[in-house]
Amino acid sequence: MYIQRKIHQEINNHLNRKEYTIITGPRQSGKTSLLQALFRELKSEGQTVTYLTFEDRDVLSAINNHPEEIFSFSPRPTKALNYSDSKSKPLFLFIDEVQYAADPSNFLKYLYDIYRDHLKVVATGSSAFYIDKKFTDSLSGRKRIFELQTLSFEECLIFKRLSDLSGELDLIRQQEDYISSSSREIMEVLNEYLIFGGYPEVVLENNREEKINLLKEIKNSFLKRDVDESGISNPDKFYNLLILLAGQTGNLVNNNELSNTIGVDNKTIEKYLYVLRNCFHIELLKPFFSNIRKELIKMPKVYFKDSGLRNIALNRFFDFKTREDQGALIENYVFNRLSDLYDTDSIKFWRTTDNKEIDFVITTSFGKGLAFEAKLNCKSIKKISQKNFANNYPNYPLDIISYNIDNECKWILKL
Repeated sequence: MYIQRKIHQEINNHLNRKEYTIITGPRQSGKTSLLQALFRELKSEGQTVTYLTFEDRDVLSAINNHPEEIFSFSPRPTKALNYSDSKSKPLFLFIDEVQYAADPSNFLKYLYDIYRDHLKVVATGSSAFYIDKKFTDSLSGRKRIFELQTLSFEECLIFKRLSDLSGELDLIRQQEDYISSSSREIMEVLNEYLIFGGYPEVVLENNREEKINLLKEIKNSFLKRDVDESGISNPDKFYNLLILLAGQTGNLVNNNELSNTIGVDNKTIEKYLYVLRNCFHIELLKPFFSNIRKELIKMPKVYFKDSGLRNIALNRFFDFKTREDQGALIENYVFNRLSDLYDTDSIKFWRTTDNKEIDFVITTSFGKGLAFEAKLNCKSIKKISQKNFANNYPNYPLDIISYNIDNECKWILKL
């Protein structure tokens, strides 16, 4: 049974636009389920809809011969140059795993340029397609990309059929003084989420050992596809980098140190990081400075888009309350939550040469914004960093996000 994702309605609203709708995201995040749900909705409305997957070798062989061969499996729309009638309904073509085409960018560009007024393509794709720079160049102005990540915490509650707790979480976030009698239950689910992450199949599995097995499969099988399709020649060193990054979540990424540790050159490290980012596994945060030239030359910080992948890389699945890396998991959660609320490109961090640091700084308008520190509890706050930041950036009020409830800080569930 399909459980609707938060992004579902946003994508649905885009279906009446001429630009192609492209759904990206990590493997196993639910792109195919979402595509099929959108297909069923349009079909029930009486639209002309075709669903194809490029995992079907017959379809793939045909379209690799020529893009027009797609219409051996779908009704053929009228060509844009031959006829234009703004009142006519477009044909909808849903394509799963479009990256398997020999030249997916050229394939989509051809269809758009020839049939744009009468054919709407909705496609999913992973990894190699988005690593290919031709995708951005050749489809400029012809597509909009929607990124489907693994489940957010609120989606996790919904998938677990904990609608009562989901409702309580909404009230906690919306009402500043609201005190929920379900707080302890919500925090128990959050603790599990911090360990196992938000891959839908992992969330739906109740057995702890099976959750671990599913994450192992994601790492050993699906991540391997990313490696293979990205043309990485030494996968062992790539996995070593993944482990190193997992162990330094929330810390600076020093390419020289990584290069020396793994035994590859800096150019290879850059490629590995590029692949991990474009396969939607990690994010590299740039530093925040009023001097833009400085900002461009400083090292970034690394976060994982799913804590389950981070923990399977380390093979650490101890209960949250007994872990030595609680701070890293909390900081990673706060980053992902902020990514839900703000444009990821606007999230940065602040750090001085004498190691005064603020975890997250978000610019909302010119010279103004917000700042956040993620902590296990308020007692660990470095007030000298706060004071220094406030003196330099008075238009960026700071919130301390605390895992434990404390009146001096913002509780993590209220973010």
